[in-house]
Amino acid sequence: MKNNLFGFGCMRLPLLDKNDQTSVDFELTEKLFDEYLERGFTYFDTAYVYHGEKGESIVKKALVDRHERSGFELATKLPLWNLKTKEQMEEIFNKQLDNLGVKYVDYYLLHCLTKDNYKTAEELDAFEFIANKKKLGYAKHIGFSFHDTPELLDEILTKHGDAVDFVQLQINYLDWEAENVQSRRCLEVAKKHLKPVTVMEPCKGGKLVNISEDAVELLKECSPEKSIASWAFRFCLSQSGVARVLSGMNSMEQLEDNLNTIDNFEHLSEKENEVLNKVVELIQSKTAIACTGCSYCTKECPMNIAIPDYFELFNNSKAFPKAHDEQIARYKNTISKNGKPIDCIECGQCEDKCPQHLEIRSLLKQVSEQFDK
Repeated sequence: MKNNLFGFGCMRLPLLDKNDQTSVDFELTEKLFDEYLERGFTYFDTAYVYHGEKGESIVKKALVDRHERSGFELATKLPLWNLKTKEQMEEIFNKQLDNLGVKYVDYYLLHCLTKDNYKTAEELDAFEFIANKKKLGYAKHIGFSFHDTPELLDEILTKHGDAVDFVQLQINYLDWEAENVQSRRCLEVAKKHLKPVTVMEPCKGGKLVNISEDAVELLKECSPEKSIASWAFRFCLSQSGVARVLSGMNSMEQLEDNLNTIDNFEHLSEKENEVLNKVVELIQSKTAIACTGCSYCTKECPMNIAIPDYFELFNNSKAFPKAHDEQIARYKNTISKNGKPIDCIECGQCEDKCPQHLEIRSLLKQVSEQFDK
């Protein structure tokens, strides 16, 4: 059924103030949620840490308080970084139910398993914890989101595969063979263990919508009637083993485009796959920093450095050199409200949190060299 194919990701809801993740535009969010439901889709994905730890409460206000519980499915996640005791997991889970205003969640995930977070999960028996929540009826399905190597994913599923129902992976055509993500190999591991995959970052945080003009020309020449975003979703849904694709939408135009793509879904043809390979080559030649803008890195930055914003400016300055003056103006506006890249004290907390495994401290120095002239 189509409503199982496409989920509403709630990490990037529309904001009234771009610099304040808690300033969600409730009026627009409600309209987006309503339209999504009216078109026959039901899956909403949020997390404890989204929108400055206000994300679940926002979903409660815009969705749960306004619609029948049987009319939608909720997914949320247990953050593992910073957890020290088993008691904390229980406290957070109970708070999440309260935040969402529900007695159960349909899908509950261990959030962002990496080598370090998996170590914490093992120390705290986190898999046993979520399995117990399922047994008691507080979670209908359990799984985990993952940002690490195929080898680690295989290790986790070999040990805990019987406990979990699904895996959430970062998959998109740009990261398909990327060394720091390895989408294809991770998907193959999940398929080996017979775990259906929910896809996150199909558009790589919007990067695969805002591609260069020459890349757009390639796609439009091949299929002029199809939107740029539709290529990303069709790529993911054309892969065997993929059960659902999530998308974070913050405008009605984005929502309608994605819904139309799913309603009229067509698998990628051999020719279209060949075109995407050429597009990947173009994007890679112009992308300096593979940041998705998730902002996990900024949550505990002691210098309040707007890392994703600076990386976006840096990428734009490289990809669109003719608009360099515009990027300089945006850079000056950003540093007026946030710490500068040069202010980094190299504590490394950001790199521990980065799902893309970027060398953020070194990259911030490059940003400073580019703009602080």
